[in-house]
Amino acid sequence: MGHVVHRLTPRVAALMLGLAVLATGAAAQDTPEEPLKQIKLTEAQVTGFISAQPDLASVSGKLQAAGGEPDASLEAELETIAKKHGFSSFRELDDVAANISIIMAGLDAEGGFTDPVDALKKELESVEADASIPEEDKKALVGQLTEAIKTTPPLQHKENVDVVKTHREAIEKALQ
Repeated sequence: MGHVVHRLTPRVAALMLGLAVLATGAAAQDTPEEPLKQIKLTEAQVTGFISAQPDLASVSGKLQAAGGEPDASLEAELETIAKKHGFSSFRELDDVAANISIIMAGLDAEGGFTDPVDALKKELESVEADASIPEEDKKALVGQLTEAIKTTPPLQHKENVDVVKTHREAIEKALQ
């Protein structure tokens, strides 16, 4: 089904990938699927997120090897990274990352922003109207988009758009 994702616009594909990563993170923390905790981002949180990326990248292999179930030492390492970069806990860093992901997924090349739910709805309309998509692929895409629309909350803190836009280039560079 990997070829199906290539039919999605890059922003919508990024949003859906971000939502999948968030769901994986919740599973890794042995908690039931929780709705995304939307928070008002501060400059310090965004810059802390950016500065934490090299340290997080250094443990990403361990996280993948843990298969979504980090042991106590890996959890302690994640807590240490979070605190080193100004967060009270890894949970706070994870919440900040999720909120940044929402905004990044909604930004376009010209610096505009589309609410993730609106972007998903627009993409759903486009997929439904596209006669060139094979019926089996279309059915899968419609299902994925419909589920994403149901589970994606509207943006609560519109001021986060400006905070993330200010640091967009640094965020993109840090995530490469």
